[in-house]
Amino acid sequence: MTTDTVGTIVWVVSFVVVTVAVTGLSRRVGWSAPVVLVLVGAVVSFIPGVPNIEVEPDLILYGLLPPLLFAAAMRTSFADVRARRDSILLLSVGLVAFTVLTVGLTAWLVIPAITLAAAFAFGAVVAPTDAVAVTAVAGRLSLPRRLVTVLEGESLLNDATALVALNAAVAAIIATVNPGMVALDFGIAVVGGVGVGLAVAFVMAFIRKQLRSPVLDTSLSLITPFVAFIPAQFIHGSGVLAVVVAGLYLGYKAPVIQTAESRIAESLNWRTIQFLLENAVFLFIGLSLFSIFQAALTSGPSVGETVFISVVVLLVLFLSRLVWMVFTTALYRYGPRHLRQRGWSWRNGIAVSFAGIRGVVTLAAVFLLPEETPWRAFLQFLAFIVVVGTLLAGLSLPVIIRLLRLPPPDYSQEQTEAHMLMAEAQAMGLARLEEEASEADEERVLQRLRLNATFLTDALENPAADGVEPPATAYNRLRRVMIEAERQAVLNARAEGRYQERAIKSVLAKIDVEETELNIGRPKKTD
Repeated sequence: MTTDTVGTIVWVVSFVVVTVAVTGLSRRVGWSAPVVLVLVGAVVSFIPGVPNIEVEPDLILYGLLPPLLFAAAMRTSFADVRARRDSILLLSVGLVAFTVLTVGLTAWLVIPAITLAAAFAFGAVVAPTDAVAVTAVAGRLSLPRRLVTVLEGESLLNDATALVALNAAVAAIIATVNPGMVALDFGIAVVGGVGVGLAVAFVMAFIRKQLRSPVLDTSLSLITPFVAFIPAQFIHGSGVLAVVVAGLYLGYKAPVIQTAESRIAESLNWRTIQFLLENAVFLFIGLSLFSIFQAALTSGPSVGETVFISVVVLLVLFLSRLVWMVFTTALYRYGPRHLRQRGWSWRNGIAVSFAGIRGVVTLAAVFLLPEETPWRAFLQFLAFIVVVGTLLAGLSLPVIIRLLRLPPPDYSQEQTEAHMLMAEAQAMGLARLEEEASEADEERVLQRLRLNATFLTDALENPAADGVEPPATAYNRLRRVMIEAERQAVLNARAEGRYQERAIKSVLAKIDVEETELNIGRPKKTD
């Protein structure tokens, strides 16, 4: 093994260790992990001896972005996105176009020697919010479900609009374009991306439905985002849309096409991959600061001009989102009847306007600017400032949410609905049991099955008195205590060597599955 190979492995391991350590510490003390990772990376980048980190846009676009988008799409509710499609389209298409226009014109006015095409290209770079960053920040807050769906849907779909606008602006930098070509490119990107995404989703769903091995199923899942992204890009469609469509469809169809073991394995694997990639991206952004800063110093304006330009661009970026949300909220409040029925409030609009966080897509897109772009290095530095500035602004979200007094998700109502749905499902299972049971089946087996299937229904039909813990909730609480004791008993038996390891692992796995089942739908501690 060569020295270079060993060095690369050491850097990768160090990268993962730092990412995990900083993220874990940030969560423990209540800080924003993305912001801390960026700051740590930025500080490290200025330490002598640390190699310069240069962003490879193809590595980010083809290597990091597809799995991150796919993981986010699979965990996003397709039904919720469909229900909120009007809000999501207003943000992912309308707001992106508005931001490209306002930020582009502002950049053209305040940045010396920049062309209008380059200014619009920069506007397209900073226009899309980032799915990773938005999820990382919004996931720590008790936002209403509707807002979370809108923010996640926006950040998943606005990349396609921004990248089409960027391609048009880049073409204008090196040649000439006309509005007809821009519209045609956008249509090809949408149709091609959705078409490839659906085709890949259908094929993968058919293949995976035939599999019963969690290892094989998860292996196919891991390559799906690349299988969707690369062909879509090859035909000039939107690889982003292809990945999102495939992820939404496969996530929605998972209960039908996968075994329970495969779903659990896939979920755990993707959660791990998403955690490592999304947090490593923020560290990577910080580590790239030195090389970006060094390039900007040699070709950009003075320090005073840089501060002025950065403040103006950030201010216009925030104001653009705020103005668009005022327009959108007014449309919901006073527009067509079907929009007024949505019940979108001014408080919702203000909350969404403060959630415009940029991330890896912006950093990758700015490196797609051609060499002919005036002040290219400075625009790259300015994009970094936008990413960090919006991440820092995202820290104000908890305060904004408290001031707006937005209602948190009704966890008790969600739990009640889950119990009602489970009771309905168990009733159907009980009916099927009575059809399948025969005289050869022992009565004690049937009684055990009937007892399990009727407990939840009985608890809902005969609720506890006011002020008394509901039976289903009490069952979950006491069962968790029992599971903890059962696991300890198994571990004691292992320590004493009284059973074979195969039996030990089998029992521990069954206990883990039941504990996981009890935790589904349970409110989790925020990061």
